[in-house]
Amino acid sequence: MSRYFTEEHDLFRKSFQEFLQKEVVPHIEKWEETGTIERFIWKKFGEMGYFGLNQPEEYGGMGLDLFYTVIFLEELQKINSGGFAAAMWAHAYLAMTHLKVEADHDLKEKYLTPAIEGEKIGCLCISEPFGGSDVAGMKTTAVKKGDKYVINGSKTFITNGVYADFYVVAAKTAPEKGNKGMSIFLVDKEFKGISATKLNKLGWRASDTAELAFDNVEIPAEYLLGEEGKGFNYIMQHFAMERLIMGINAHARSEFALDYAMGYMKEREAFGKTLDKFQVLRHSLAEMVSEVEVIKEFNYATAQRLNDGEYVVKEASMSKLLATKISDEVMYKCLQMLGGYGYMEDYPMARLFRDSRLGPIGGGTSEILKEIIAKMVIDQKEYKPAAE
Repeated sequence: MSRYFTEEHDLFRKSFQEFLQKEVVPHIEKWEETGTIERFIWKKFGEMGYFGLNQPEEYGGMGLDLFYTVIFLEELQKINSGGFAAAMWAHAYLAMTHLKVEADHDLKEKYLTPAIEGEKIGCLCISEPFGGSDVAGMKTTAVKKGDKYVINGSKTFITNGVYADFYVVAAKTAPEKGNKGMSIFLVDKEFKGISATKLNKLGWRASDTAELAFDNVEIPAEYLLGEEGKGFNYIMQHFAMERLIMGINAHARSEFALDYAMGYMKEREAFGKTLDKFQVLRHSLAEMVSEVEVIKEFNYATAQRLNDGEYVVKEASMSKLLATKISDEVMYKCLQMLGGYGYMEDYPMARLFRDSRLGPIGGGTSEILKEIIAKMVIDQKEYKPAAE
């Protein structure tokens, strides 16, 4: 046990590890190859309650503290499929977070409960083909006509975009107001005018990442999430969680890669001794393990503050910035330690190397995060949650 994890947390970790080994790992290679995660596994996650860890009990969740989520994220990184992990956490912590916080009771009953049960898959639609990290610059519009909104525009790099049964979509309701004219909507895949194109990625091969087009999609006015014009605030508020998630993912996959590399080095011999006896490699490992341990402790401390209700946008940005940078460096060096075998797809390092590279890009690029942090520490800019 540690200051962050109780005996109950440890039991949950062990049971989740066993679940992943039994229900997920046997299918990973097929899903990586086909790029399609079969529906049955979503339902099994739902049956076990894994999508409801931090969701209210009223809608089928468990209402547990954030460190159950930390364990969920860490263990998903240790079965060597960044794509599978992304599909699960994007559903549970990107799409469902907006439903949990901004949807009314009726929408929660209709979408949040089946999402917790694994019966409906969700995705969050913010990035656009010409916008990327520039959220305020989005072009998608939602025009109110009577008791409906009509949505037009496109989104890209959307995790679960093809699988999804519902989309949480950001759109401009008052384009002339800039980021103060943005709103968030729930869009059912059955609504007419939606098309999805699957994208071919370097890594995260198991997950489905899509470009979506919305062509005069009519949705009921009550499918507006929260208040009109508050969309940008909602997005920014939840970015802290998303960035911390990606920071936690990064330290967890770094640990997995280091454990694998050390195991390999204990067995692999060169010049009459195992690789783990060469000082240059030992010292390189010592440095990497130290960096990962430091960022992990920072991530845990930030998770504790988020769990306590603090608004940790600065710390979460720092977490993602540093943890993903460290992860990429760890993957590069660990692959090098395997020599030619590191370059072979039959060994786990090749996939780890590819999957890790998304870290400094997705959920806000490292360049954007540096500017956000700079604004806070140099310009003394304050970001506040939407509720204030």
